[in-house]
Amino acid sequence: MTEPHKTAPTSLSLWQAMRYWLRLGFVSFGGPGGAIGIMHLELVERLRWISERRFLHALNYTMVLPGPEAQQLATYIGWLLHGKLGGLIAGVLFVAPSLLMIVALAWLYLEFGDIRWVAALLYGVKPAVTAVILYAIWRIGRRVMRNVLLWAVMLAAFAGLYVFHLPFPLIIISAGVLGWLVHHAKPAWVAPADPEATEEHEDGLVSALSITRRGVFWLCVAGAGLWAAVYGAAHLIDDSGTLTDMSVFFSKAAVLSFGGAYAVLPYVYQSAVEHFQWITAAQMIDGLALRELIPGPLVMITSFVGFVGGWEGQLLGPGRIEQAGILAAAVAAWYTFLPSFLFIFIGAPYIERTRNRPAFTAPLTAITAAVVGVMLNLAVTFAGYVIWTHGWEASPDWNMVLMTGLALLAISAGRVPVVPVLLTCALTGVLLTELAAVSN
Repeated sequence: MTEPHKTAPTSLSLWQAMRYWLRLGFVSFGGPGGAIGIMHLELVERLRWISERRFLHALNYTMVLPGPEAQQLATYIGWLLHGKLGGLIAGVLFVAPSLLMIVALAWLYLEFGDIRWVAALLYGVKPAVTAVILYAIWRIGRRVMRNVLLWAVMLAAFAGLYVFHLPFPLIIISAGVLGWLVHHAKPAWVAPADPEATEEHEDGLVSALSITRRGVFWLCVAGAGLWAAVYGAAHLIDDSGTLTDMSVFFSKAAVLSFGGAYAVLPYVYQSAVEHFQWITAAQMIDGLALRELIPGPLVMITSFVGFVGGWEGQLLGPGRIEQAGILAAAVAAWYTFLPSFLFIFIGAPYIERTRNRPAFTAPLTAITAAVVGVMLNLAVTFAGYVIWTHGWEASPDWNMVLMTGLALLAISAGRVPVVPVLLTCALTGVLLTELAAVSN
């Protein structure tokens, strides 16, 4: 029996949404899987601001785009709720906390080199994030996996990533093509999960979400203007050309990052370490570790690279290395995330038009099944990293096993909100770390 369709509240204000997006920016640990899991749990299940079907439709679109999927999903849902202003606020507030945190950690790293207390907090947060991802997989998967075909797509996507290490875009595109082919042979196999809700109106979402060719043109002009304005300012501020090089490089990285941050990391490493020499190999590895300590998109590693490059390069002179680092980190973030807003504001209106067209929804149904497989890969990888901290050949960390189980139980059976679970686990992680230090 299908659950009743959940509609968004008609009284949802922009201020309420702003507070939520800012809070999400502080708790979205665990990369895209963790952030998507939290959004699904809260926006679909708890707050009911958006239906399951609209959420998955938006998620499928962001999965085929280059750039950070979770930030684009937040922008898409913010746009659905309050138009372009809502999308802009959602996307900015989602990344703002992680930008501030990575800048602060980069400063501590370069100034002092000791941030063990942050690692202690993360030790407790990791099992909570693992629980959120697992719960999201179960909630989404039980609605999507309706037949053998979709189960096969999900398992094939998982195996393609985890076992064969296939490119992420290949998996998503293959699932879409398969869905389109099956639609012409067995359309019921790839029909929407809740066909009775196809024509249902969600009062809390913005209506008339359309765009004209003129609108697309002016959005492109605005995007090009924003790109050029910061590039011009960077050219005036920095005579060495480092900031302008960063502008061009991080713009390329943003549009090449199909499959998320891990797919573009080799390109970032090769260019930032070997070609431009903004950062050393050891600093890059440390930066990846520091990135794991904060919430937000994994691609925020670009701002760490920018900060170190600005600091070490003394772009504003030897007496202003902190300001140079902050400026370079901001430039990296600007060019990393600017394309994502254009992808949503230009593409989302067209994607919304396809919600009730089987020729378009069938490929997206198959992509949804593949996305569950992608999230399962993230969950297994993340859980292995959390529980088997010293490798698969070592014994598991039973503290992590217990905390993951209790967090999953609290979220699923106890219906405890995500934030209290994260805070409780973080404090528990600090306590366990201190006890281990005392015993040693």
